[in-house]
Order: sequence, then structure tokens, then C-alpha cells
Amino acid sequence: MSKTQKQAVLSLSGGMDSSTLLLHLLANSYKVTALSFDYGQKHRVELKRARALVDYLKSQGHNVTYEVIKLDGLTKLLDSALVEGGDEVPEGHYAEENMKATVVPNRNKIFASITQAVALSVANRTEENTVIALGIHAGDHAIYPDCRQEFRDADDAAFRLGNWEAERVGYYTPYLEGDKFTILQDGERLCDALNIDFDAVYARTNTSYKPTPEGWSDYKSASSVERIEAFIKLGRPDPVQYADETGPVEWEVARDHVEQVLADYHE
Repeated sequence: MSKTQKQAVLSLSGGMDSSTLLLHLLANSYKVTALSFDYGQKHRVELKRARALVDYLKSQGHNVTYEVIKLDGLTKLLDSALVEGGDEVPEGHYAEENMKATVVPNRNKIFASITQAVALSVANRTEENTVIALGIHAGDHAIYPDCRQEFRDADDAAFRLGNWEAERVGYYTPYLEGDKFTILQDGERLCDALNIDFDAVYARTNTSYKPTPEGWSDYKSASSVERIEAFIKLGRPDPVQYADETGPVEWEVARDHVEQVLADYHE
């Protein structure tokens, strides 16, 4: 490895945003250390998808250092619909009040602390400034307090107060002014730039908070609605398999459902 190679640490959830950001970093010549977190989430299929994406990228000549950080000892202690043993994940648009059930207490602070520790370690070991890459975008929701800029500023201040050499670590947020659709647009461009297959990449992602035991995505929970909306705008089908209580469904079923949800929401 060249001593001057750019270094990035990425929290790779297995979702669309962080997976696209991984492509963005590779296309911009970063040496990437990607981290996934196992905290007992119901949508644990995202960990399998993240691993599958990293393996696919490696098969195409794009190397990524990847680790899964196990926090599953927290599962029984967390109060959230998103973890095993929690309430049913609600359906509907993100703006609805019941989406507060999908907050995981202090999740982004837990993830941020570990990511900061790894980034500072990479910076000290390589003697190169290192960025923490974040897939945050303008569509992130105010209902999640740990997605707000005030939280990130306070968290960063604490990191810098608590560590020597913290100035070696910065942040990289290329999608801050965009949304889910513009991220997906960039993904389409990046797949061409990296000479990889768009469907192969995005089939190896998960956005559903209510996947089936087989790992198929639902198309009714808010996270799925937002993802499907982005694919509708892009004008191409989503390569993941959608399903409902009847079993697997065609893309058109998921698309038509979301188009109706959006029409109802905007009335």
C-alpha cells in the first residue's frame, strides 16, 4: 500500500446509502475499512448483504477491509421495534408519528464511538489523515434525533476532547445535500466507473426493516417505501426480491403499492 493512499472508515449497514458510499470511496481511490454492527436487529439480513457486497467487489478487483462488530449482547436491553423481542415494526410513511417506534436508543452514538476509535487507529498506524465517511443526506429524518447536525457536532466535540491526535480524523459527507434518489443516481454512475453490474450491487443491499425469514424485503414499511420511491424515480426495477404474506411478489406489485402510498400521502 502506498503511504500516501487516502484512508476512509465507513459504517457499512448493508443498506442502499452506505453501499453506494462504499462505491464512491473506491472510485475516488480511498483505502476503505468498512464496519458493520450486529446489535440483534430484526433485519439482520443486512449483515449478509454487506458481506455479499464486499465479496462481490473483491471478485471484481476492488479490495475492502471488512469487519462485523458484534454488539448482540445489547439485544435484550434495548427498547425498540427494530430489535429481536421488540414490538412489531409499523408500516406507513416515515413522517407518521408511529415511526418513533423504529428509534434505537443511542444507536448512532454507539456506532460513532466505535467508528471514531477505528479511524483514529488507522490514522495513527498509517500516519495518514483518515476520514469517517457518512452516507447522511437531506432526506434523513428529524424524527431520528441522532441524525441531526447538532448531535453530530456535539459527538465530534466529545471525540476531540477525549483523544490525542484526533485532528488526524475528519469527516466526508458527499451526499449531504442530496436524497435517496440522487444517491441511487450516483450509484448508477459509479457502477459504470468501476465496471461493475448495477443489479449485482443493489441486489446485495437491504433497506427493509421487516424482511421475511428468507431475507426477502417487505414493501410496506417506511424504509422500503423510501427505497422503492427512489427506484421509481430512477426508472428501473429494484433487483431485490420483494414479498408479502402471500410470498414473493413481482417488482410491479411493490412499485404500484408505493405509488399509491405516495399519492395518498401527498393528498
